[in-house]
Amino acid sequence: MTAPPGTGGACEQAGASGAGAAGPRVRRIRTDEGPVLRAVRLRALADAPLAFGSAHARELAYSDATWAAWAADSAAGEGQAFFLAVGAEGAAVGLASGVIRPEHPHLAHLYAMWVAPEARGTGAGAALVEAVAAWAAAAGARVLRTAVTVGNDGAARLYERTGFRATGEREPLGHSDAEVAILERALTP
Repeated sequence: MTAPPGTGGACEQAGASGAGAAGPRVRRIRTDEGPVLRAVRLRALADAPLAFGSAHARELAYSDATWAAWAADSAAGEGQAFFLAVGAEGAAVGLASGVIRPEHPHLAHLYAMWVAPEARGTGAGAALVEAVAAWAAAAGARVLRTAVTVGNDGAARLYERTGFRATGEREPLGHSDAEVAILERALTP
């Protein structure tokens, strides 16, 4: 299963550039974590609706089987990976997805980037970006691309701190009048 359309986005207010000892740890999602993926993704869409190309109502309607398949494919698949930021209490407080399409094996996409309000400023955002970047580079990608909603200054600063640069391209968000700026970062194997 590939990532559903409209899963891009980012939400991280100003924060540290790296995860500290007390910050959330980042790990790849496990095959049995469909319910976890559903909970954190729906929380992200509710918290920051203009940071994503999808909508809460749309994904709320996804079946349990869809979430289970998405988690399973993202845990072990070569073309996509979901990463979770997990807080001290064991709850997911952030997520990010990487996707590499077979027709463009040297281009990876960072989608579904989000950090919970209580975990912002802990380095979770930068750690999630770096997890996706490392996964993409190990898979042979040379460029990591993402999009940030124009006006989401916290996310834009996070991306700048983690090596992304604006391409000058803009696209409509899709479900609103908002626009996104396209950003890219070079990857080294």
